[in-house]
Amino acid sequence: MTDHGAVARQRRVMAPAPGCLIAILAPIVAVLVAALVLMVTLYRQERANDRNEAEALTRTATLARIYARDVLTVPTFPPGRETVHGIAERHDGKLISYSRSGNSLATTVRFFGEFKDTSMFGTDYSRTYRCYSIVFREDASGEPREKTTQLEKCDLKQSSGTSGPV
Repeated sequence: MTDHGAVARQRRVMAPAPGCLIAILAPIVAVLVAALVLMVTLYRQERANDRNEAEALTRTATLARIYARDVLTVPTFPPGRETVHGIAERHDGKLISYSRSGNSLATTVRFFGEFKDTSMFGTDYSRTYRCYSIVFREDASGEPREKTTQLEKCDLKQSSGTSGPV
C-alpha cells in the first residue's frame, strides 16, 4: 500500500518466451552463416584465380624460352624480321621491336597466356601477358647465343618503330 491508501502496482520484468527468442535469432544466424559461406567461397575463388594467372605467366616464360631456341635454330643468323615475326606468332607472341646490327639481333616480344577466371557468376577466360627482351649475339666461336630479360613494362609504342634490315 501507498501512503494514500491505494494499492501500488508492481512492475514485473518478464522474459520473452523461448519460442520468441528463436524466432528473433534464427534469421540473424542464417544471414551470418550465409555471409560466412560467401566469404569463404570468394576467398577460394580469388586464390584459384591467382594460381591460374601465375600458371599462365609461367607459360609465357616457357614460350619466351622456346621462341629464343627457335630463333637460334634458323639457318641464317641473324634472321630477318618476317622470320622472327612468324616464330613469335607461332608461340602466341607479338613482335614489338626488331633491331638488327651486324651479327646481333635485339627483339622485344609480348607473349600471351590464357587462364580461367572464376566468379560466382560463372567462368571467363582472361588473357595476361609479359614482355621479354631477347638479345641474340654470336660468341667468339661464331655460335649464336641468347640472353632473355623479362621487362617490367611493355612499351607498346615501340611497335611502330621496328627498325633494321630484313
